[in-house]
Amino acid sequence: MKIWEVMAVEMGYNLHLEQSQKLVMTPQLRQAIKILQFTSLELEEYIEQQIESNPVIEINEEEKAAKEEPSPENKVDWKEYVEDFDNYEYCKEAFHHNRDNDFNYENIIFKNPTLQEHLLFQYHLTLLDAAYHEICEYIIHSLDDNGYLTAGVEEIARELEEDPATVEYVLRIVQSFDPVGVGARNLSECLAIQCRAAGIRNENVYQIIHHYLDDLADNKYPLIAKQLNISSAQVQEICDYLKTLEPKPGRMYADTDNRYVVPDMVVRKVGDDYYIIPNDRNSPRLTIRKDYQKMLSSEEQNHDAVKFLNDKFNSAMWLIKSIEQRMQTIYKVVEMIVRKQRCFFEYGKKHLKPMTLKEVADEIGVHESTVSRATNGKYMETPMGTFELKYFFSSGVSDENGEGIASESIKNYIRDIIDAENARKPLSDDRIAHELAVKGIKISRRTVAKYREDMKIPASSKRKRY
Repeated sequence: MKIWEVMAVEMGYNLHLEQSQKLVMTPQLRQAIKILQFTSLELEEYIEQQIESNPVIEINEEEKAAKEEPSPENKVDWKEYVEDFDNYEYCKEAFHHNRDNDFNYENIIFKNPTLQEHLLFQYHLTLLDAAYHEICEYIIHSLDDNGYLTAGVEEIARELEEDPATVEYVLRIVQSFDPVGVGARNLSECLAIQCRAAGIRNENVYQIIHHYLDDLADNKYPLIAKQLNISSAQVQEICDYLKTLEPKPGRMYADTDNRYVVPDMVVRKVGDDYYIIPNDRNSPRLTIRKDYQKMLSSEEQNHDAVKFLNDKFNSAMWLIKSIEQRMQTIYKVVEMIVRKQRCFFEYGKKHLKPMTLKEVADEIGVHESTVSRATNGKYMETPMGTFELKYFFSSGVSDENGEGIASESIKNYIRDIIDAENARKPLSDDRIAHELAVKGIKISRRTVAKYREDMKIPASSKRKRY
């Protein structure tokens, strides 16, 4: 066909009837999925937000009052407390203490000092010249959370237009403060400061600190011993001492956020049976406000108001239903865990059996992703301790009897074997695999190495002691 010829194309509109299935993610379904994957604390926050945005929802106050009602022995005599507060004399005692009652609200609120506040307090007790005040403050505020100096002496001297020797002098003073080792510029200096404070005079200790820390970490004791002309046992002794020192002296003053685990389910053993108790203290029972119900059923109805209330009622009912469905799903998953992992609850971690999400999903009739959401971030309190539900789901191998053993159980066996080994002749991964085979657990050397690394246990060459 020549390039200038035009091909005719027939165009038109046709109707085709096609039937197909697809999942439509409605807003209600999205909300149900979101609620299912919430942790207990996240769910509590979400409920508070919904109560603020939806006026027809309220918490069942009778049930809430029953939960929060204090026991008689915990009631406080506020009259006595106020009278005691009026007689408070700051000049007589730093902290007030009620001799008649050890429970004192004055002693509840307490703020730990930061590292900077702790060091500045010590500096103000020294008799240093006021000219050093700015340098000292600059150094203290240049420390990181671990207590290390993040700025160099030359940099501080240039910033403050001071002599570097003066800055070094003030730094030495800061390094003499508590906690010992604070103000160091690196790990070697931190350890050396602590050794000097402890009165260590062995020069080999300082040689190892300044020149052989990397070799020490790699367990190259014979090499260090040859370089320093001492025995490997002496190097081992020095290493053991250095391990007692604090590599991060400032971390004890670092701000730490307390994270609380709220179990969604509580498992209790009564006789030979295990009972599952839903922990709904952080999931208050929601109800529909009666005054809005009356407004909806009254004869004098406003069309806009009725439409608004209907929307809010539908939203509230779906929220209540989603929360209840979440609790039922988690309950079914926990029920399956208790049934399939009974040996774990009876005899401990070594008897944990392999279990998959799909296996539980098929048993309770839901999708595997639903079980995944129901176990992620959810906790269960048991007689053996508190565990995340995901802890019970792991792969494993079969023992000589054909029964499954979970990977977590195998890790516990490996840890016990290593704990019982001769430290002077630590077991290789191949030898550990042989020891497990004797117990009826047949896994390869590479699998042993993988589990050992997961537990952050070093190889045999680094576990050896001299």
